[in-house]
Amino acid sequence: MLIVGETGTGKDVYARLIHQFSPKSGLRFHKCNCASLDLGLLLGQIRQSQGGRSLAADDSGTLYLDNLQELDPSAQRALLSLLPEGEEASSSVVPIGRLVSSTTASLESEVEFSRFRRELYFRLNGFCLRIPPLRERMEDLPVLTEHFLIKCSAALKKNPPTLTEKVIQALAVYHWPGNIRELQNFTRKAVLFGDFQIALEELQLAANQPPTSAQTAQISSLKVAARAASKKAERELILQALERTHWNRKRAARDLQISYKSLLGKIKQIGVSEENHER
Repeated sequence: MLIVGETGTGKDVYARLIHQFSPKSGLRFHKCNCASLDLGLLLGQIRQSQGGRSLAADDSGTLYLDNLQELDPSAQRALLSLLPEGEEASSSVVPIGRLVSSTTASLESEVEFSRFRRELYFRLNGFCLRIPPLRERMEDLPVLTEHFLIKCSAALKKNPPTLTEKVIQALAVYHWPGNIRELQNFTRKAVLFGDFQIALEELQLAANQPPTSAQTAQISSLKVAARAASKKAERELILQALERTHWNRKRAARDLQISYKSLLGKIKQIGVSEENHER
């Protein structure tokens, strides 16, 4: 199962609920954050989560891969080799409660730009749960706010402030870029202050605070730098593949896991040829 949603939408909560209501609920739930895993760590985490069993074993519990889009190519390849395929995959040998993964990025786009393995995407995307951002589900705002008020007041051992219709209306006009996690932080502040007023003032300040010119320039320069680094890395990978295959473009395309047509287009973009290229 693949869970897709922005940061702060509660993907971890849904993953745990899937485990809780699955036949594997009595077994272990093991979370791996792919953003901090290389190949060796990934394999170690999988071995630890499965207790030496395969991902298809009946008593292996649930493995939850968070931030799936962050897996590097070698880790993607290793994970693909561990998953069942063919008839086993189509008959849900990895059912709900066995392997759950989540992403904040569009893996369709990652596949299109050859940053995520197509086979792995299709293997993990047997069932996809898309969680909408909070701004698209404002009808849930009163219930969620009430829930967090009760939870935070119990944790802080303080009486929760009264949630009025006026407060709900004020919350409903905010765009909540941090989603449910930001709402939880807001209610925590309200409980700490004992009143919504200060927390609402801070929220209003955040909503009306435009980025400074320095922040805008930094964001812009980071984007430019990231794009340049990405293009440079792509160019190097293409040239390495071409040299490794003695400029056999079809073999190079297979090695790079992109179509032959895409490779020809990229070779044209980077402006190199077998005759004039010098390393």
